[in-house]
Amino acid sequence: MAYKIDSNKCIGCHSCTAICPMMAIAIQSNGKCAIDPAKCVSCGTCASVCPVAAIAPAQ
Repeated sequence: MAYKIDSNKCIGCHSCTAICPMMAIAIQSNGKCAIDPAKCVSCGTCASVCPVAAIAPAQ
């Protein structure tokens, strides 16, 4: 199951983009991040570094 970023919680710190081993996270035009579910391998690394807990497994 891929992870998802809650755009309402994301503060645009980009910590997740730097640590994602699959480069599955992109910075959107609004400065916030989004995960490409086709690239995400559900390792959870991004969720572990998010300072505002905006990243969780997709439902």
